[in-house]
Amino acid sequence: MNILIVDDEKHLADGLKFNLEAEGHYAEVADDGDVADSRLSEKRFDAVILDVMLPGMNGFDVARAMRERGDYTPVLMLTALGRPEDVLQGFDAGADDYLAKPFDLGVLLARLNGLLRRKQWLQSELRPATNGSVLTINGRTIDFENLELRNGDELIRLTLMETKLLQYLIENEGRAISRKTILEEVWNLQEDTDTRAIDNFIVRLRKHLEDEPNNPRIVQTVRGVGYRFAKPEA
Repeated sequence: MNILIVDDEKHLADGLKFNLEAEGHYAEVADDGDVADSRLSEKRFDAVILDVMLPGMNGFDVARAMRERGDYTPVLMLTALGRPEDVLQGFDAGADDYLAKPFDLGVLLARLNGLLRRKQWLQSELRPATNGSVLTINGRTIDFENLELRNGDELIRLTLMETKLLQYLIENEGRAISRKTILEEVWNLQEDTDTRAIDNFIVRLRKHLEDEPNNPRIVQTVRGVGYRFAKPEA
């Protein structure tokens, strides 16, 4: 793997680089967000280890900029900000996984390997409800393997977490799903957190899928519970 490490703590970044290269990988280090953004703009990496608190652009902005220009390199956010709310903010910015400092090197390597297998994982996890790796909903074609949604000539890049959330809702079609259940089943968050944080992801899915996002027919709100996926009529 060719990995970019983005962290302004030199001893930590150098230690990560040493250990990753000892595992047979190639690693580069960027010590601020602006440098990382520049490197990511000019070169493709297999994975990015991205701290949040950085000089220049912060890690959230670096991840967001990557996704906006169509760069879907797996991002592992590595940060001292480990509250559930911070984890969700990282996912909202486009991160694929989140590891709080201090961390175990073996866990980090396992997470990286997991990210690199994400497409295979998505494909193998697709159940009959998604009809393979491609599904058409309301005239939109969703490619679960490549994390893409096409609406006519418009191509929308989905984040891994958006894809997982959509997949989970489809698998539970017609069932009212609580926000707490979504946090536990999709984000694997067991701690107490503001369950309203999930609403930002629902808003984005509605923009992608609904003809009238403010009057949703597909991703419906179930008052006092959460959300329900309703397959549109043909």
